[in-house]
Amino acid sequence: MCGRYVILSPPEAIRRAFDYAEQPNFPPRYNIAPTQPVPAVVLENGGRHFRLMRWGLIPAWVKDPRQFALLINARTETVLDKPAFKNAMKRRRCLLPADGYYEWHQSEGRKRPLFIRPRNGGMIAFAGLSETWAGPNGEELDTVAIVTTASHGELAALHPRVPVTIAPADYARWLDGNAADAGEAVSLLRAPGDGEFVWHEVSTRVNRVANDDAQLVLPISVEQAEAEATKAMKPAAVRKATRAVSGDDGQGSLF
Repeated sequence: MCGRYVILSPPEAIRRAFDYAEQPNFPPRYNIAPTQPVPAVVLENGGRHFRLMRWGLIPAWVKDPRQFALLINARTETVLDKPAFKNAMKRRRCLLPADGYYEWHQSEGRKRPLFIRPRNGGMIAFAGLSETWAGPNGEELDTVAIVTTASHGELAALHPRVPVTIAPADYARWLDGNAADAGEAVSLLRAPGDGEFVWHEVSTRVNRVANDDAQLVLPISVEQAEAEATKAMKPAAVRKATRAVSGDDGQGSLF
C-alpha cells in the first residue's frame, strides 16, 4: 500500500517535469499523510494543470463523507469494477508527483519504517484517481486515491503491495481518457522491477504525522534502531511491573 510519502523536489523542477501551466510555490514535505492536501497533475481542456486535492477519495455519489470509509488507495485488480473507482478510471486519472514513500516492514517483532526511493534519484509519478465531491450546500472538494498493485521481487520482501508509478513516456496516455480508455490504461499499472528502487530504515519519528522535517528521510543506524525499539518497549514493561505490584489481574478497573 502507500500511506505516507514525500515531495522534496523544488516546485519549479516539478512544474518542468510534468509540464503544467501553473507556477505554484510550496515547501518540501517529508511526511505527507492521508486527509492532507496533495499536489496532483490533471489534463483539462487539452492541457496539463496543477491541482491541490485531499488525499482520500470520496466518490461523487456519497451523501455523507462521515459515513464513508477513507479511500487512500485503489487496487489495480478492481479499479475497473469497483463503483468507487470505475468512473474515475475512465475520465479522471491523474498523477501525483513524489520523491519517495514510506513503508513499514514487520521484522523482529516490530514494524520498522523504511524510506523507499528511486535508485537513480529524481521524481516519480504515482498513478492517481480523482473525484470531485459536491456537498449539499454547494461546497466542492477535489479528492484523490493512489493506485497500488501486487509487489514482486525485492519489494515483495518488504510489503505485498506497492504504489504504481507511471513512467514519463506514459504520462500522456495515463492522463488522457480519450487517448487510452480504462481497459488500455490498466496495462500501465505495473509494479516496479527489481533494481528500480532502493530503501533504508528511518527513525520511528515518521510514525507521528506532526513530524515533518528533513531528518525523517535520513538512514538510521543499527544502534539507533535498537535504542528506539527499547524505548518503545519501556511503557509496556512499566505497565506490567505496575500491575504486578498492585495485584492488577489485567481485567481492568473503574478506578
